[in-house]
Amino acid sequence: MRGSVRNRATGAALVALVLGGGAVACTKDTAQSPALTPAAAVAKAAEKSEDVTSLRYRMSGRSPGEGRVSGEAAMSVKPPAMSMKMTVEDQAVDGPVEIRVVGRAMYIGGGAQAAKEMDGKSWIKFDMSALAGDKELDQGQLGAGQADKNPATESTFLTGAKDVKKVGTETVEGVRTTHYKGTVTVDAFRKSLKGEDKDTREQREKALDQYTEMGVDALTMDMWVDGDDHTRQFRMRGTADKGPLDMTVTFLDFNKPVTVKAPPAEDTVDFAGMMKDIAQQD
Repeated sequence: MRGSVRNRATGAALVALVLGGGAVACTKDTAQSPALTPAAAVAKAAEKSEDVTSLRYRMSGRSPGEGRVSGEAAMSVKPPAMSMKMTVEDQAVDGPVEIRVVGRAMYIGGGAQAAKEMDGKSWIKFDMSALAGDKELDQGQLGAGQADKNPATESTFLTGAKDVKKVGTETVEGVRTTHYKGTVTVDAFRKSLKGEDKDTREQREKALDQYTEMGVDALTMDMWVDGDDHTRQFRMRGTADKGPLDMTVTFLDFNKPVTVKAPPAEDTVDFAGMMKDIAQQD
C-alpha cells in the first residue's frame, strides 16, 4: 500500500514539472500598444518576466502521462517556496493533491485517502538535500525546480518562434489583452538563446530541458499580453512521448508575499524512511 501512495505522490509531483508561469500586474484596462510588432511585443513581455519574484496562478489542461489536471498555486522565487493544490481528474485520487516546497524540503499531501494507507499520516516529505547530494535544487528532482527558478520562463518560449502573429484583443481576468500566437521548435528556441546573458540563457535552457525529456519537438503557443507588457495568460500545446500536452496558465497576481508552512511533523512520513521500509519488506 505504501508503494501505491509513493507512485501516486511521485506522479503528482511530475505534473508540477510541466507547469510554467508568467508575469502579471495590476494594470490599466488597455491592450498591448499597437505600435509594437507581434515579435517585439512578445519579446518585451519576456523581458518584463525577469522581474518576477513571486506569483499566484491558476492552471488547467492535459499533461502527458497524467491526463486532465487543474489547480492553483502560489510560488516565491526568492526565497524558494511553493504551495500548489492540484486535481488529477483521470486518476483514482480522492480529492486534490497538495504540494508544498519549504526550503530544501518538498511535501506531498494526499488527504484522507493517503492517511488510510500511511498509518493516519497524510503527508510525504522529500529531503531534496539527501536525494540530490548537492547544494542546489534541480528541476528534475520531483518537481522541486519550480521553486528555485523564475516561473515566467515557459512563457518566454514564444520569443523563439518565427511566425508570431496577432490574433486579436481579448479580456483575461477583467483586463484587456492582446492575443499572440506562434509555433516554436525546441531546437530553434535553444539556438535563439545564444545571444542572451548567461543567467537568462541558463534559466531558459533548464526549463527547456523538461520538454526535451518529455519528447516534445515543437510547441504551439498562445500568449495574452496586457497594456503594461505583462503576460496575463499563456497556452502551450505539443505532443510528448506519453501523449498530448495542452496546458493553460492564467496569472492572478505577482510580486506579493508568499508564505508556505511545512505540515505538522506528526502528520508526515519521511520518503527515505518509507523506501527503506519497503526495501526491508522485499
